Amino acid sequence: MIAIIGGGLIGAAGGFVGTALMTVALMIGQAIGVFDLGAFASIAELIELDELFPQSTLSAIGYFIFLAGGMTAWPLLFASVERYLPGATLSRRGMSFGTVLWTGFVLAFSEALPPLATQRTIALYAGITLLAHWLYGFGLGLVFEYFATRDLLL
Repeated sequence: MIAIIGGGLIGAAGGFVGTALMTVALMIGQAIGVFDLGAFASIAELIELDELFPQSTLSAIGYFIFLAGGMTAWPLLFASVERYLPGATLSRRGMSFGTVLWTGFVLAFSEALPPLATQRTIALYAGITLLAHWLYGFGLGLVFEYFATRDLLL
């Protein structure tokens, strides 16, 4: 039981680190005008939280739901499939994992693009979001790698 809890904590820590790194890249994307962090509101709207909370809070609520997924579901999936991914280290396999996750994100969050986006803007959006997912996977894998070589005292 302790090993399961320890593994869950490692996954959550890895997901937090990865999501923090990813957020920096997405904030850069917002600063250069190719991503809108307000798009996270759509996550909250999917589960009809717009009925309970003011519109002004939906982006933050959506981001925290996104963070929760990044700390739970994706680390669990990574732990299950990482041995089948390309890469010599866990951090490199994490980047492969991030690439797989990006394929869904780049389409699902295309509403984060500005209206009438140019080809350059779309290319930058794709590049920034891919970089963000590589950073997520790298951070996730790095934490897994760090704890894989340590004896845990839980």
